[in-house]
Amino acid sequence: MSPRPINTVLITGASIVGGEVADLLIDNGQIVAIGNDLGQNGLAQHGLAKEEVEVVEGKGLVALPGLVDLHTHLREPGREDAETVLTGTRAAALGGFTAVHAMANTDPVADTAGVVEQVWRLGREAGYCDVFPIGAVTVGLKGTQLAELGAMADSAARVRVFSDDGMCVWDAALMRRALEYVKAFGGVVAQHAQEPRLTQGAQMNEGALSGVLGLTGWPSVAEESIIARDILLNAHVGSKLHICHLSTKGSVAIVRAAKERGLDVTAEVTPHHLLLTEDLAASYNPVYKVNPPLRTREDVEAVREGLADGTIDIVATDHAPHPVEDKDCEWSAAAFGMTGLETALSVVQHAMIDTKVMTWAEVADRMSYRPAAIGQVTADHGQPLVVGAPANLTLVDPASQRTVVPGESASLSRNTPFDGMTLPGRVVATFLRGTPTVLDGKLAR
Repeated sequence: MSPRPINTVLITGASIVGGEVADLLIDNGQIVAIGNDLGQNGLAQHGLAKEEVEVVEGKGLVALPGLVDLHTHLREPGREDAETVLTGTRAAALGGFTAVHAMANTDPVADTAGVVEQVWRLGREAGYCDVFPIGAVTVGLKGTQLAELGAMADSAARVRVFSDDGMCVWDAALMRRALEYVKAFGGVVAQHAQEPRLTQGAQMNEGALSGVLGLTGWPSVAEESIIARDILLNAHVGSKLHICHLSTKGSVAIVRAAKERGLDVTAEVTPHHLLLTEDLAASYNPVYKVNPPLRTREDVEAVREGLADGTIDIVATDHAPHPVEDKDCEWSAAAFGMTGLETALSVVQHAMIDTKVMTWAEVADRMSYRPAAIGQVTADHGQPLVVGAPANLTLVDPASQRTVVPGESASLSRNTPFDGMTLPGRVVATFLRGTPTVLDGKLAR
């Protein structure tokens, strides 16, 4: 069931992106007024009576623009046992997201106009957040032939980001052709940076610990070499390149150098790579098995620094749900991936805000403005909270704490690495074009 329709909402006394405290008046999907005591004076000026307005108490809350995730796995079509567009977008709304970009590794793969349009329509029908499909770079994610990039770009889904995420576009000639092709319509190639010949059978980060645990190591250079190669290819072509789930100190340095040269390269980091380290693999609990793997404390500090100084453009969840049988098994047989939509903002608060490395305004930039710009959805998302902007926003209680309980998730899957962890912050409300998808921390019906 889609969220219940509400036309007019007054949010009172919220801190706008962690700054000034003000009321926000929302009517017909837009922010129509921002100021003090709008309940007393502003309603009449807009021809509204108190009984026509739903009031949301915002005291102590931070108002952020609706979060935008550039990297979500919704699994539908084909793996509805792990997630559906409906359940995934419910989880997204609870996490404060008003838009997600759905990765292409579905079954069938989203490598044609027909499949991306199906995912796009399912998102519209669900109504909890906007879903923007990401198209595959190659047919079937096999890395041998370009997919129907132009047809997907011209479809009703208007795809602008293409990725074989889960698989690396390892062939340099094919990657070059993809960058050249999307340049014609301003598209973006988002690369899963993993040199396959360096990661055959890899299970965790390569280092002393992988040797002690007897698990095949996954070297940092497998990621860094592909990033360096693709930056050089992109510099030659003059297109747009995005690096998925960057995870190492060396990768941060490579992207920083590229940006200093003025190249059109963007990068993302996941919440789990901002907080968790390879040490968790010592438990042999497959919930900590992820691609790319959890890295060292030094890598964690480097990606935090990169996110804070803007080298890393955005936080992206890489929400990767799996059914129980794919994770509740021995480490070597378990699937890679972690859920993350409902915990992302809390993890970022814990790692970046509460440590005073970033401000709420910078979080709005890294989790709303920039991902919307990279995904080219700024007509509806990733806009500052100003009069006339679409009323896509979330209210967060930064003083609240919660203990993560997998069984309480809206996702169909339970593979969260934060099980039992107490995290700060709680999403109190999320609004999609003025309609609440979440109220009082619960899904609005």
